[in-house]
This record gives sequence, structure tokens and C-alpha cells, in this order.
Amino acid sequence: MSDTLPSFSLTDAGGNQYSFPTGRPALVCFVKEDCPTCNLVMPVLDAFHRAWGDKADILVLGQTKDGNAVLAERHALAVPILDESACKVSFDNDIETVPTVLWTDGGGAQKHQVIGFAREEWEGLEKQIKDELSASDAGIAWAELPEWRPGCGSKSVDPMVADRLRAEADNSPIRARRIEIAEADDEFEFMFDQGFSDGLPLVPPTPERVLRMLDGTRRGAQEVIAVMPPNMGEVTVEKVAINAVMAGCKPEYMPVIIAAVEAVCTDEFNIHGVNATTMGAAPVMIINGPIRHKLDMNMKLGALGNGNRANATIGRALRLVVRNVGGAKPGGTDRSTLGNPMKFTMCFAEWEERNPWEPLHVERGFKKDDNVVTLFAMTSGPTLIVDQESRAPDQMAGTLGLGLESVFHPKYHGWPIDTVLVVCPEHVDTLMAHGDYTKKRLRERIQEVTKRPLRDMIGNEISGAGLKPEAAVDFPPEKLDSLVPKFLSEDYIHIVVAGSDAGKFSGAFHGWATGEMGSISVSRKIGD
Repeated sequence: MSDTLPSFSLTDAGGNQYSFPTGRPALVCFVKEDCPTCNLVMPVLDAFHRAWGDKADILVLGQTKDGNAVLAERHALAVPILDESACKVSFDNDIETVPTVLWTDGGGAQKHQVIGFAREEWEGLEKQIKDELSASDAGIAWAELPEWRPGCGSKSVDPMVADRLRAEADNSPIRARRIEIAEADDEFEFMFDQGFSDGLPLVPPTPERVLRMLDGTRRGAQEVIAVMPPNMGEVTVEKVAINAVMAGCKPEYMPVIIAAVEAVCTDEFNIHGVNATTMGAAPVMIINGPIRHKLDMNMKLGALGNGNRANATIGRALRLVVRNVGGAKPGGTDRSTLGNPMKFTMCFAEWEERNPWEPLHVERGFKKDDNVVTLFAMTSGPTLIVDQESRAPDQMAGTLGLGLESVFHPKYHGWPIDTVLVVCPEHVDTLMAHGDYTKKRLRERIQEVTKRPLRDMIGNEISGAGLKPEAAVDFPPEKLDSLVPKFLSEDYIHIVVAGSDAGKFSGAFHGWATGEMGSISVSRKIGD
């Protein structure tokens, strides 16, 4: 063997620095404290150091910083143990097993290698060194040692450590495992085959693209921002960046995606339940604040549809993180009966400038200039609410209320179900035609026009949905005649403004179960 080992410089527990190559013969050995075979050979290495330390350097590189001190004390070592806990030297030398011993000349060229412990090989190593140094033997009682012991895996090949080292080798903050594909393979088909995709083509997350994506945030690449159910995968900023690349995002979208991930991973939002329900719930993301304009988000014509990169890819990036880090995939923990197009993406901005009321984030306790993302768990939408005839505010509000009566089912009244009502600008103008028609009044009107007698909620020959007949059999007439509004309270009606100035068509998103047994909407301030 004549390969020259990479140079390195490490320190021992006392802060003394050792550099390689040393200018004279050297024995470089990689060990870790929790390896039995490493413990077996430590007295041998110490004997080498005591016998030949004046003629050669015995460099023991310990892969566990705290463990190095344990080794030194356990074996009463005279040979210093160098701090190789970063494992970079191990990585640079392709060390897969400890102990690994490399015998080199003064220039660092490797002349002999021993991996693990085979007594015959170690005896041969002693003889080679003794002969080259013209020295006496090291006084080791070889017959008292076992004939063979296997080594242990080097810390540098641990998947988590190896990924970090690969990225560091390229002077990069990236830690994710790189996947090499054959030159003739189609990278797009490969990503489909690996299950990374939501069913649409992905942008390959090359290191260069991921690094550019990471430039969109000041947060550290390896910062864990959330734990994503159902697989309880740790969501790092880097993993968000990888999925953002695949979704087609720009770097400046990163803070929004990070805030959205933080929001859906809260216990309140319950992303596991949102994914697992057969009702097909999906996150709906609404953006407020000045960032809407910075990212050129759509809040006007076609705001809830296709055509805008920020709207489409921010929502898709969140869904890909849920899929690829959390593990929620259709047929697995995603159990939606029919599926839901919002599982691809649903993200839009509120047109605050066209909103005569407080925008959504201000209602939820934030300042107007705060950038905020709000997440709702919705099962369907946007469902169109059409009214081109109403001219009076209460008429218009009545139409919006009647349009919401179909949430879940017309017979389901008084349930804890969120709805997001997206009021289009022309409908806003009708509501405000005679003065200040407040959001509170709009919510009250929705509840007024949707009140129905409890008896109408009982399942019958037309539809078995609703209140079970046997549960209502003993209700007094006055209870059956009592009026029940659509929503359990006005707090379940969330109102935003978006859409084109032309067209009297508002929209509604129908919620999933709201509350501790379902999902509670969550808002997060968008950081850097």
C-alpha cells in the first residue's frame, strides 16, 4: 500500500495539538469507547507507545469525546487520545470499522492496515514495526489475548453522522443523504418511483438548489422546527428546504412555509387527525400582512385557483413536508374516502386593502403590519355562493348564510364546525351599501337565516342523516319547535375578503370536526 493519508490536526484532552503527517513513522488508530474490541487493543497500543514512542508516533483517535477520558482512565494509558469526535478524519479515511490501525511512513504514506482484531495480524504488525524501527518487541503477552474479535461500526458511518460529514465535505450546511442515480436514469421518474411525489412532477432537490433555498431564511439548516406525525419525523429547516425545492418554491417563500409547518404540528391543529380522517380534510392556508405583496401572492382574480406561483407552491411545499417527513400518504395513514384536491395545495392571501373590516390576523390578535399564516382544516371548498340579484345588505348576508347551510349536510345544525367564508368584493360592496355592516352583524345574520326547528334535524324517509329518531322520541313539542342555527356559535364563522372586483360569487370552505376531538385553527407569525 502506498496511498497517502489526508493530513489532519487534532488535540488531546490537555489541549496539546498533534498534526499528521509527523515527519517520522506513525501508527494511526481509530477507536471508540463503547467498542469492546477497541477496549481490548488499548493496552496493546499503550505498550506500543511505551516501547517505541521515542522512534515513532502512536496516534490514537477517539471518536467519542467523553468516552476518550473513560478509555484513558480505564486502561491507565500513557498514550494520549486525540479528540476525533467530529469524525471528519475518520470520514476522510473511509473508516468503516473500529479499531482500524494504519501504519505510515514519515510522509503519511500508508504501508500496513489492520481492521478489527485478529491476533496473528496484530503480531505481524508488531514484527513489521519492530523490524523497521530496529527496536525491541513491545513485551505483549499475545497468548493471553483471544485469536479473533470483530470490530464495531465506526461512528463516521452512522447514517445521521455520515450525512452530516458528506455535506461538510462539500463545505455545505446540508446534512441530508444524497441519492446518486445512474446517468441514464430519468430523475423525474426516479422521484415518482421513490414515492416522493404527490402525483405531480417534482423539481430535483440538488445540493445547489437546496442551498439557494436555505438562503431564504436566517434559521439554521439543522434547527428542528417541529415533529411531524404520524411518523414523528423531525422537521429541520433543511428538510423544509428540500421539499420546498421539489414543490417549485422560491427561497423567499421559506419563512411562510416554516411558520405553516410549525402551525400544523401543534396539538391544536392535529395534522395526524386531519390526514387520517376518511372525510378528506386538508390544510387551508391564509396569508396576511405586508409579505403578501413582497411575495407577489394572489388575493384578487382567481385567488383560490391556479396561476400564481407563490399561492400554488407554498401550499404544495407544506403538503410535501407532511407527506415526506410525516409519512402521511394515500392508502397509508391518509385514509380519505374520496380524496381532496386541496391535498395538493390550498394557499391564498387575503385582500386586506379591499376589506372594510379587520383582516383575519388582526381579529386573531396580531398587529396589522404583522406577517401571519393561519391554518384551517377544511373538508371541501371553495363552494360557490352565487347572488347577482340582492341589493340590500341583509339580503346579501342572508344569501351567504343560506349558502353555508350545506356544510356537512343541511340537517346538521348546531355542530362545532369551522367554516371559512371568502366574500368577494362585489358582495362586500352590497353589504356596505348603506353604511357599516360589521362582521359581527354578518355572523349574526348567518345564524338568523339558518335557524331551523329541531324537528327538521331528525332523520326521516327523505334522509336518514341528522338526529336519530329514537333519540328524539321523548322530546317535548317545545323542544322540537326550538330553533337551531347552523353553527354552534358565531366563533366558528371565519370571514376573509378575496377575489376579483368583477363577479358576484363568494366562496366557502367547509370545515372538519372542530375542537379537541378534531382540529382547531392555528395562526403563526411569520419570521425571517
